[in-house]
Amino acid sequence: MTFPWPVGSATGIGSMPGTDIAEAQRIVLGELPDLPHLPELPARGPGADMIGRGGALLTELPVELYAGRWRIASRPGHDLRVARDFLERDLDTMTEQAAEFTGTFKIQVPGPWTLAASLQLPIGGAVLRDHGASRDLAASLAAGVAEHVASVRARLPHATILLQVDEPSLPAVLAGRVPSESGYATLRSVDASVARAALSSVFSAADVPVVAHCCAPDVPLDLLRTAGATAVALDLSLVSTPEQLDALGQQLDEKMGLFAGVSGRSPATTVRDLWRKLGFPLTSLAVQVVVTPPCGLSVPPVPVLRALRDAGRRLTDDL
Repeated sequence: MTFPWPVGSATGIGSMPGTDIAEAQRIVLGELPDLPHLPELPARGPGADMIGRGGALLTELPVELYAGRWRIASRPGHDLRVARDFLERDLDTMTEQAAEFTGTFKIQVPGPWTLAASLQLPIGGAVLRDHGASRDLAASLAAGVAEHVASVRARLPHATILLQVDEPSLPAVLAGRVPSESGYATLRSVDASVARAALSSVFSAADVPVVAHCCAPDVPLDLLRTAGATAVALDLSLVSTPEQLDALGQQLDEKMGLFAGVSGRSPATTVRDLWRKLGFPLTSLAVQVVVTPPCGLSVPPVPVLRALRDAGRRLTDDL
């Protein structure tokens, strides 16, 4: 098996505490040299958050803040400029610090269904409630992601780009658990084939390997793989029942990569224990698995990232 990341590597999920992007990027490049990523700093405020960043990527579909929530707007305005300025500043910092990087570099974007569940329509209510609007949103995001990846490739000409698509809301979208605007009802579920088509359009538009990230329970692993994801990133603490283990094992047997979200003092042990439960040989572990935190970081990042890096390298002992 070959995967588009180094053997025995570790990486972050994306978000980190703080407001200094230059310092955050230095930390990532220093502590995660095998598979660094572009940090996200939501503490800077609206526009630096996941949904604001997703809005900054959309083409011909402007967004704005209204009553503290992002919604589709009639024309570009101040809020969208702020979000795009944050993104441009982050990319400029990445270029300054990593222009000569020659390995695999990961960037993150929100997925179409998390955006559809979080962005509001101009008339109110989530985009998700309107299937036509959801399709338009996915198409806009696919075009924006293609442009974004092309920009990163131009800025990091020697690197291999890996795209992480964040879909924390996907299980709720598929199960019909997304609350309506009133909060007294839920929006209708999205059929798996419709969800797969939208995800596939975004994955294929990127034209780079894709890691699908979901830190919620009940991750639809088969749907993500068949939509085109090279790997899935999930919180291992949420994979505990025989049914969940079996589902994960089936996808790994199909040569899907795993970004294993772990916490605690012994991340390498946690990952090895899972691998043994699944019945796979330890010789494939460091090749197929990347060690990560369970989700974004809200604590000082250096000790966490250093522990993950060391855990990834310890997995190579089994080769």
